[in-house]
Amino acid sequence: MPSPDIPHPEERLATAGASRRTLVGHAAPDPAALRAGRPRSYMCAMSLDSPSGGERRNLVGLSRAELAAEMDGFGAEPFRARQLWHWIYHRGTTDFAAMTSLAKGFREQLAAVYELRRPEISQALASADGTRKWLLRFDDRQEVETVHIPESDRGTLCVSSQVGCTLTCTFCHTGTQRLVRNLSAAEIVGQIMIARDALGEWPSPKDDRQLTNIVLMGMGEPLYNFDNVAAAMKIAMDPEGLAVSRRKITLSTSGVVPMIARCGTELGVNLAISLHAVTDELRDTLVPLNKKYPIAELLDACRHYPGSSNARRITFEYVMLKGINDSPAEAKELVRLLKGIPAKVNLIPFNPWPGAPYECSSDAAIKAFSDIVFNAGYSAPVRTPRGRDIFAACGQLKSASVRARRTAPGPRPTSETVAASPLLG
Repeated sequence: MPSPDIPHPEERLATAGASRRTLVGHAAPDPAALRAGRPRSYMCAMSLDSPSGGERRNLVGLSRAELAAEMDGFGAEPFRARQLWHWIYHRGTTDFAAMTSLAKGFREQLAAVYELRRPEISQALASADGTRKWLLRFDDRQEVETVHIPESDRGTLCVSSQVGCTLTCTFCHTGTQRLVRNLSAAEIVGQIMIARDALGEWPSPKDDRQLTNIVLMGMGEPLYNFDNVAAAMKIAMDPEGLAVSRRKITLSTSGVVPMIARCGTELGVNLAISLHAVTDELRDTLVPLNKKYPIAELLDACRHYPGSSNARRITFEYVMLKGINDSPAEAKELVRLLKGIPAKVNLIPFNPWPGAPYECSSDAAIKAFSDIVFNAGYSAPVRTPRGRDIFAACGQLKSASVRARRTAPGPRPTSETVAASPLLG
């Protein structure tokens, strides 16, 4: 369950600060009024958002309203924000000089004050099965992992929402890495842009994409960083920007019940639930958040999720652990629990990681479990493990980031120490 020092999302919103730069010689809009719709979340880094001193401000991660306000404060005409939006999010431009629809003098003025920056790629790995993983580093030297999984009919990007995780799910490698901080909207949307860079998908293509789907199933619990996740997904869904349909975006939660309805109302994306057990006794161990929001409360929230229907079913993720949760009796109980919910079940063979306390269920046990659920009328595919050879499979993500000390920071790591660090455990 979340550590005692992690406040409830509403408490974080009440105390979160907003930092904004006022440009010299220009009267910027009231930052409090602008940010009212997207307060900064707890422990959110400012590295890609708000520079200090003489640093240039990064425009990546700003919403339409924020970009318009920034240009207004800069003294530019209102249409300039629309032009910038197009160049940043539709064309993926990283250099103002390439924005040929803008006057050269204006481009030079922008470049003197602003930048268009992605996270740094600390390491890039490719699996034998085509899966690609990027270890991304931010200005404060913290890191997260992002994974692209190509399939014949789609290409899915697995995006992280936190450095580490508030939760301690015992089957998940990320759960062994304590929460360091939330990611900003810029750092979340930057993961998508890094993948599009690598896949050569600029301008945003209408058809034949390699990146078709986004799943918020990487490092972290996205509903404990909802404001920044929502801001990033709104940029991703904008038809004049990254242009990913909300029907192609899935947010996965371990069960932060009070935030589920808000997710459906504000974003309308697909919902996935990390269930993994059919009794509170077992789920308390596998997913300790269950002690706060037990199965009955979680399923009730799912029954009332805005927009769910047989056409938009909720996915229930169920990791298959040998001798733990894989019996026929548990499959039958799962069917009983899901009654009345437009649902499908995603069975996930456990992906091992160093020191993991579990083993994967046998193929026979997984098939028997799937058959019981399927015969009851629920889709129950078995997820094919992808990227195991580079520790990019479900439950294997972990970075070398650690919670920042309260004392002065030590020396920046060298390339040698980065290369030798246990990025994946």
